[in-house]
Amino acid sequence: MTRIIMHGCNGVMGQMICNLVAADEEAEIVAGVDISEKEGNSFPVFTSIDKCDVEADAVIDFSHFSCVDGLLDWCAAKKMPVVLCTTGLSEEQLAKVEETAKETAVLKSANMSLGINMLLKLLKEATAILAPAGFDIEVVEKHHRRKVDAPSGTALALADSVNEELNHEYEYVYDRSERRQPRPKKEIGISAVRGGTIVGEHDVIFAGEDEVITFSHTAYSRAVFGKGAIQAAKFLKGKGAGLYNMSHVIDAQ
Repeated sequence: MTRIIMHGCNGVMGQMICNLVAADEEAEIVAGVDISEKEGNSFPVFTSIDKCDVEADAVIDFSHFSCVDGLLDWCAAKKMPVVLCTTGLSEEQLAKVEETAKETAVLKSANMSLGINMLLKLLKEATAILAPAGFDIEVVEKHHRRKVDAPSGTALALADSVNEELNHEYEYVYDRSERRQPRPKKEIGISAVRGGTIVGEHDVIFAGEDEVITFSHTAYSRAVFGKGAIQAAKFLKGKGAGLYNMSHVIDAQ
């Protein structure tokens, strides 16, 4: 049984994870942390992580970037493993994540979906075969109208996975509207679509002569991110200090 502290337990993702864990025989939410009040939680809820005195195996964080510094300090002091899902971290906070990983286990990933992280691995194999054969590479991502950043962190992670296989020799291009020339060989186009309630769609297109191969991932619900976070918490239980990502979780399956 993995005992979890849900940091940001009353938010949309926090509540979704709590519901998922309630149906999981291998995990349990033993405490929550949130500045917002909500009735009906079956576990104690604290307004600050510093006030939490409940024994646990890991923390799952889906909160706000302003709360991350205090969480990292607490986890480092307690040697508490943490699954860090909050986005929008500053460069200073990312540096703090690396410092915290010297004291305890920290898992951070651009996307918590197991499917996306499996795709990151598959793309490397495809790139090794298709790029030398002259295939052009494009990434197209689609999200709901409320998403403020573009391209998505996941789209960049997919492009990075491809570019790592290419020794980082390819340039990322986000806008071709001012350019009047054929497509250069060593570039990866990244396009963003915003509209409606699209949870998340990502396509990586390998376009060659007379054939096109597309790797696609569609998230129909935010639950895919919650399920990945729970798997990550189970993985971190008992792990030593270090910086982990979802590829470690997949390799351990």
